[in-house]
Amino acid sequence: MSTAGNIINITDFNAPELDVYARRTENQLLNREHPEDGLFIAESPKVIRRALDCGYVPVSFLVEQRHLSTEAAPVLSCCPEVPVYTADYEVLVQLTGYALTRGMLCVMRRKPLPDPKTLLETSSRIVVLESIMNPTNIGAIFRSAAALNMDGILLTSDCSNPLYRRSIRVSMGGVFQIPWTFLPENRTGTPDFLKQLGFSTAAMALRADSVDIDDALLNREPRLAIFLGSEGDGLMPETIQSCDYTVCIPMQHGVDSLNVAAASAIAFWQLGRSKH
Repeated sequence: MSTAGNIINITDFNAPELDVYARRTENQLLNREHPEDGLFIAESPKVIRRALDCGYVPVSFLVEQRHLSTEAAPVLSCCPEVPVYTADYEVLVQLTGYALTRGMLCVMRRKPLPDPKTLLETSSRIVVLESIMNPTNIGAIFRSAAALNMDGILLTSDCSNPLYRRSIRVSMGGVFQIPWTFLPENRTGTPDFLKQLGFSTAAMALRADSVDIDDALLNREPRLAIFLGSEGDGLMPETIQSCDYTVCIPMQHGVDSLNVAAASAIAFWQLGRSKH
């Protein structure tokens, strides 16, 4: 590789510095055995800037040559000591196997996740995600939660990780803007755990005993946890049974349900504006 300052032109695809972009899986980046060494990849100048603003530490950048002095320049100027690997577009696509959004990627260090109780201390509207495994849905939910007045997100341990590249991209950086953490492995007691901390609990589910999303009593709750379930099966029956409310969004034209990401946006808009 040839170097000028912190700008490094790619000449060797097999250079170990590029493994993180070209040859490591999402799970390898996550590094479950040593989470303190975990990494993630953020994509596009806007998303990378949001991560920087939220205190995430960059390890290196991968930038299309023509963007060094245009879209990427303001971000790179904030990190003058961080290595910047660069090449033409065709070279980077061949290296990574996919097109770069706005010609820029950044490897960053993961932060330690907060304890759930710490996250909940100052919250009045919390989202609980149960067994949601699609990274696109995770990203869309985070984007809506950040935009629509939610205070934090709790995820069961079998949810897709919010810092997978696709989740970050779909969320447009929302995964950096709202506090989140994983719940302990035993998730069946989550509603009771939240009730002990002063939250009322609402399960989003299609049941005969459901209340509408605009129910007055529901919207007056000072502290509320909103439970959303997996894409196929929804919430576990035990979770629904343990919650204070079962909540539905009224449907028309014979449609029986919405995608979980679409349903989350409606729920967050209605219940976020009633936040105390």
